[in-house]
Amino acid sequence: MSMTCLPTPETCGESQPANLPLSTFLTSNAPAEDEQFLLRAFRSFSAAADSLERSYAKLREEVERLRRELETSNRDLARSLEENRTMREHLDRILEGLPCGVLVVSAGGRITRANPEAMQLIGLGCGIGVADFAALPFGVRRLLEDARENERELELCVTAEGGSLHWLAARYAAIAGGDSVFILRDIHERKLLEETEARLRREQALAEVAAVLAHEIRNPLGSLELFAGLLAESELDAESRKWVEHMQAGLRTLAATVNNVLHFHSLPAPDRAPVDLGELLEWAWNFFLPLARQSQIALSLQNHVSGVLLEADRHRLEQVLLNLVLNSVRAMPTGGWIELGGNLLRDGKSVALSVADNGPGIAAENLPRVLEPGFSTRPGSPGLGLAVCRKIVEHHQGSIQCASEAGRGAKFTLVFPLEKPPLDKPPLDPPPRDAPSVEGMAS
Repeated sequence: MSMTCLPTPETCGESQPANLPLSTFLTSNAPAEDEQFLLRAFRSFSAAADSLERSYAKLREEVERLRRELETSNRDLARSLEENRTMREHLDRILEGLPCGVLVVSAGGRITRANPEAMQLIGLGCGIGVADFAALPFGVRRLLEDARENERELELCVTAEGGSLHWLAARYAAIAGGDSVFILRDIHERKLLEETEARLRREQALAEVAAVLAHEIRNPLGSLELFAGLLAESELDAESRKWVEHMQAGLRTLAATVNNVLHFHSLPAPDRAPVDLGELLEWAWNFFLPLARQSQIALSLQNHVSGVLLEADRHRLEQVLLNLVLNSVRAMPTGGWIELGGNLLRDGKSVALSVADNGPGIAAENLPRVLEPGFSTRPGSPGLGLAVCRKIVEHHQGSIQCASEAGRGAKFTLVFPLEKPPLDKPPLDPPPRDAPSVEGMAS
């Protein structure tokens, strides 16, 4: 197809008008089919341009609408995030202020959350932070594992800082994702109250039983004291008279024991007088020597308190020594050794009396309870002997302590404050009790 050039001023001459419309040139110079083709192309271009312009306008409207929606969504999202943050902070404050511990453990055994109360409870003695579940103390871990297995609240006494015992309670709850939530409670005070209440009930029951027994013992005891007095007034040789005197001393101690049992809850104030503790230990050694020989027990004396005076009730101190020595004798039916001791402590203001043996000792779990009323490992025993000893010692402003190791004997130490410390005696430490002294040993 040949192209027809449109006339221009240069080709048509200056007499040709320069502002003639395009249709004039097309009508006069171009074939009809080219004119129609160009017109159709122009119309199509114009229509496409109009359509594009309308689409662009709609697109701008749509973009504007989406922008407004995005702004609204962003505002809603920001508001939701702020609400969530506020709610989280609120829940965190509630969690931190709870009087119970909350511990969250992941399925992989990682502690992911623990409030301050939980950290205090699970960190007894170890000071751990958020860590692996396996890093918890054995007692706490065992409690939590048992609570998860039983799906109910469990209680356990765990070892706290310094080796003391502490009561905890734990409850388990499962949450989505395999995580575990443990609720911990400190129930130590409640347990102490329960133990105190139980001890008071036992003491009341024992007091009622002791009153009945003491009443039944007093009648035959009075007869024995009467006959012993008659024997002492009769004509006896020196050795027999000595045995009668020992019997009378034992009966007096037994009568004092009956009175102490009767007044266990309201023990009268001790009848104080200066007591030479050295003479008291000498008396005790001589008094128990026949019993020790009969029981095949070596009885030794470590007396470093001769001349040391203590304002005390001598009969009650004799009763304490009697109870302690008799306990040692009963613990060694096949023989052994017992050591009586007396020493000034290094501060010079206190004195210690002790009774030690090499018997079977006291089990570690029973050691904290040996001085409690009603506790005894001997069948048929009311468990009042050591409890009465503690009462008597405490009435003298003293203290009684027990040290023992299973299979290696036991040692009871009585510590009394001295109102007037002796000036002529150097303070001593209690001697070791690995072996009895040869001095004063019963064969």
